[in-house]
Amino acid sequence: MSGHSKWATIKHAKGAADARRGQMFTKLIKEISIAARMGGGNPEGNPRLRTAVLKARGANMPKDNIDRAIKKGTGELEGVNYEELTYEAYAPGGVAVLIEVLTDNKNRAAADVRNILTRAGGQLATAGSVSRLFKRQGIITLDGDTYTEDQVMEAAIEGGAEDVSLSGGIIEVITAPEDFEAVLNALNAKGFETLSAEVSMVADAEIALDNEATAKTVRLVERLEENDDVQNVYSNIEIPEGFEAD
Repeated sequence: MSGHSKWATIKHAKGAADARRGQMFTKLIKEISIAARMGGGNPEGNPRLRTAVLKARGANMPKDNIDRAIKKGTGELEGVNYEELTYEAYAPGGVAVLIEVLTDNKNRAAADVRNILTRAGGQLATAGSVSRLFKRQGIITLDGDTYTEDQVMEAAIEGGAEDVSLSGGIIEVITAPEDFEAVLNALNAKGFETLSAEVSMVADAEIALDNEATAKTVRLVERLEENDDVQNVYSNIEIPEGFEAD
């Protein structure tokens, strides 16, 4: 997991962001809806929808919310049509940032992303210059205060996980994208409750900056994440142990 993503998960686990949880549900609903619109409402025949539903389950979204999101996508309920956009950018200090957008107004989304980057001292990058620094991996997180690393590792490895690690009170399970569903199901079958579960973009290598520059990048990423049109933000910033943003 990128340093910022892990730090954000730790913040969530410490109970720092009930409002952000509601915003996360909104973003998950958008992803489920567009997946259903593009590939149909049956997760078994729609891999993207299946992954989105698994991510929602990993975030403990109620089943009724998931079902309504699917129906909005298929047209059974009234919904909004979204467009997908991806922006590649650099934050101050040369940190690579990948921004995925789902929007019903691409002009608004483009202006907002550029404005957030400019105000924070970042800039858009040429296509491919940032995306090549990331690869897709399945990431499942659990509360390290509730479970031990050994408990999780036994079930995760049995399900096909590549790695299990404990850092900052968060147990992180890494999988190949194609094994993500099997590993999540294996954990669920053993009764483990996850904090998050998704197929994400993970940086091949992370960049370490001083505390001031790290804080600037974290603030930039958080401003992007707070935008309603921004679905996901990935970066290659390394967040040091014990880091606290101002």
